[in-house]
Amino acid sequence: MKVQGLTIQENNMGLLSDPNRRRALISMLTRLNAPICVVCYMAGVAWFMGLAFEPFTLRTYMSENAMGSTMVEERFPAGERALATGREFAAHKKKVGGMPVDWLVKTMQSQGLEVFTQRFSRTLPFPDENKERYVVEGTNVYGILRAPRAPRTEALVLSAPCSPGNNNNQAVGLLLGLSQYFRNQIYWAKDIIFLVNEHDLIGMQAWLEGYHHTNTTGMDWSPLQGRGGSIQAALSLELSSDVITSLDLVLEGLNGQLPNLDLANLFYAFCQKIGVLCTIQGKLQRDDWDTASGYSHAVQTMMLMVLKQASGRPWGDHGLFLRYHIEAASIKGINSFRQYKTDATTIGRLLEGMFRKLNNLLERLHQSYFFYLMPSLSRFVSIGYYMPAFGLLAVILLLRALDLWVQLSALPSRTEDGIADIEQSGPGVLSVLTPLVISHLTGVALYTLPIRSQEMAVEHFPVFETEAVVLTAIAIYTAGLALPHNTHRLVSGEGTEQGWRVLKLVAVLYLAVLLGCTALINFSLGFILALTLVPLAAFITPHVPKLLSALFMVLLSPGCTLFFSIFFFQELQETPVNLQEGWVLFLSVISQGILDHSLYGSLVYPLVALLVYPCWLLFWNILFWK
Repeated sequence: MKVQGLTIQENNMGLLSDPNRRRALISMLTRLNAPICVVCYMAGVAWFMGLAFEPFTLRTYMSENAMGSTMVEERFPAGERALATGREFAAHKKKVGGMPVDWLVKTMQSQGLEVFTQRFSRTLPFPDENKERYVVEGTNVYGILRAPRAPRTEALVLSAPCSPGNNNNQAVGLLLGLSQYFRNQIYWAKDIIFLVNEHDLIGMQAWLEGYHHTNTTGMDWSPLQGRGGSIQAALSLELSSDVITSLDLVLEGLNGQLPNLDLANLFYAFCQKIGVLCTIQGKLQRDDWDTASGYSHAVQTMMLMVLKQASGRPWGDHGLFLRYHIEAASIKGINSFRQYKTDATTIGRLLEGMFRKLNNLLERLHQSYFFYLMPSLSRFVSIGYYMPAFGLLAVILLLRALDLWVQLSALPSRTEDGIADIEQSGPGVLSVLTPLVISHLTGVALYTLPIRSQEMAVEHFPVFETEAVVLTAIAIYTAGLALPHNTHRLVSGEGTEQGWRVLKLVAVLYLAVLLGCTALINFSLGFILALTLVPLAAFITPHVPKLLSALFMVLLSPGCTLFFSIFFFQELQETPVNLQEGWVLFLSVISQGILDHSLYGSLVYPLVALLVYPCWLLFWNILFWK
């Protein structure tokens, strides 16, 4: 066995060390470079689409021993009383025109909780027209149920946002009902914090920063007067109806972060036990996986998760907990036209069961996966299954880089006299460096100028601040198509044949590193960018037809990818839009992306503006190289 192993190792080493074999391997890879790239791209797409096929996925299972069984008896009886409390909360909210702080404080104090408030304010960089706010001021109210059987070093959080109008009143009522019921139980080993936050994510951001003594977003908030232990897990509740047909689990957090899979498994286990219809991405699970419609349903569910994760925005209040390594999820009640109905008592028992199981944790959730995709609540795709799809796309860039390196290593070009023109064959440093610098300066302008120039734009054009920011970003993005165009001629005149090859080699390796790092942080975003950028990076040269290739590049640019993704997302949600509605959504998504970066630290906008777009401009410059 040892002799055979040594022989195989020697053969492998010989393949790499023997100059003849190495040249033969490189010759084969360069000769078949284009066919291999096409096959890798098709294989990567096919691999990804196959992930939703049930035999290729894994069945969910509970990895944490402390939560392995759902054998607890849920006794929460006060669903109707909770709904009455919710109606009382709605009346006081309407009376004061916002968060009824005094009423909430008195109600929680009457239940025996330690009650505290936190005031906060934030001036947005530009008005948020979706929610019609610019200067945001509010108050968070939270009550702490101290653990009677532990040293109070750990805590759990149940939150419900105070939403405008008649939204989410039932969630606040159920939160108060659960707080009163939990107060009478003696088995709690962790502090339980009941939080009602105002102004949705902004209020939650202020509370989390105050709780952890950090200020990463420049928000003004008052220090918290009361704290519990280290938060182990959190659930955010959203209910806007007295009865619901199903509960939807929302997992996607800031920058594509996901909670530990055991939290989703816990929710699904109790839904199965209690008999509550549960959904993910708003879609029920189907059993006919072996039919075309069943497979299509699983693909739609998985693609919705991919698009939401790629957006980088938190899709619920839970999304901000994840940046503090707190496992969190949002539970949303859906009231549709299905005949199946679930009352508030049943929902309360489900939450009671989940909190009792989380109460048993001896350490943070860590046994299960943090990187996964879910085509349904009972099946998941782990990182080991979906990463090869990205790897097949990324290897195309390495193959193209190898081909360019071989071309650049060939003999220098010859003059009409047959003498090697060494001086003209090598590209000047400035002819390659200039497009790199100007492309990235364009990206810096795209990142900084929209917000900084909004006042000047409002003074000179008949637009509002939000419109000025979005239209300025679009104008800079469009103008960037002309700025790096043939920039090498500013320094060294006509570009050389080897010049564009060196620039493309740099751009291809740059894109490979960029996509690889992005996929490690946010697989969905990295995969979508790879789907669109890898084909143009592989086959763009100055010798392809200019007009057709330019159209191809524009359609695969980051801006058009976002535009088409909006229509695809609406189709998956079964709410299709026409071209005009899609354009309005496109403008709204751009403004929300900039706001999410300023308010919560979302990385998608700076990533696209400072890295992805300049990298795309390098290939645009190569297309028009002369």
